[in-house]
Amino acid sequence: MSEIPDDVGAALQEEPEWWEGPPREHAGGKARPDGPPAPGQVALTLRIRRYNPELRPKPWWDEHTVNVEPTDRLLDALHQVKWYHDGSLSLRRSCAHGICGSDAMLIDGRNQLACKVLVKDVAPKVTVEPIRGLPVLKDLIVDMEPFFEGYRSVLPFLVNDDEPSDRERLQSPAERERFEDSTKCILCAACTTSCPIFWGDDEYVGPAAIVNAHRFIFDSRDHAARERLDILSERSGVFRCRTTFNCTEACPRGIKVTKAIQEVKRAVMFDGR
Repeated sequence: MSEIPDDVGAALQEEPEWWEGPPREHAGGKARPDGPPAPGQVALTLRIRRYNPELRPKPWWDEHTVNVEPTDRLLDALHQVKWYHDGSLSLRRSCAHGICGSDAMLIDGRNQLACKVLVKDVAPKVTVEPIRGLPVLKDLIVDMEPFFEGYRSVLPFLVNDDEPSDRERLQSPAERERFEDSTKCILCAACTTSCPIFWGDDEYVGPAAIVNAHRFIFDSRDHAARERLDILSERSGVFRCRTTFNCTEACPRGIKVTKAIQEVKRAVMFDGR
């Protein structure tokens, strides 16, 4: 193995520029000190369920009060806590614009995306917990592998055995409309982890997996509908649903999840799409 040049080795040992955390200013250029809120701001108290198995065997609650704009998002307030109050707080987020689905949390008892909840809708106090039904790794971060295991089990990809053509596989507007709603899923797990059946049955594939199966079962270009329907007709499949509508209410993208599940049930029973 070749030796690392001295200048490169020295650079690797230096702390990156971002090591000390984000700048102590927000987009408006004003620092966010503790104390009374500035004109136009509100004080928001966050009651956060914490868990760190390296520190304590059981979860505990922490409270932090931050000064934020009413139109800030709850994710901004959580950033305030992590950046200025307690850097050990752990949470997932990526795009912060309701597209990636990373920051699904239990917010005042409801599954929501922290980046879509406005401070004015939860002030003066909000309770934040990790989504239910999945193992908690640390604070608001859960192990998503059981969720993705169910997702992968339904073959969530296009299957077409035809020889590739020199043109697109065309669809009519009606054929596309048949599965349009279920293409909106961002795999945030909000629907699945709001389902009481999923909480109690770790074999149930869950609403999100069924929605993604629906997306291909009813796609006129796909050839594996029967295979997916066979998978979903098993005990862990679509008939575990008890139609509580929690999933539809929890979906941040407005997908009619319960409707999609019922359509898959009918396809299983009547052997067709």
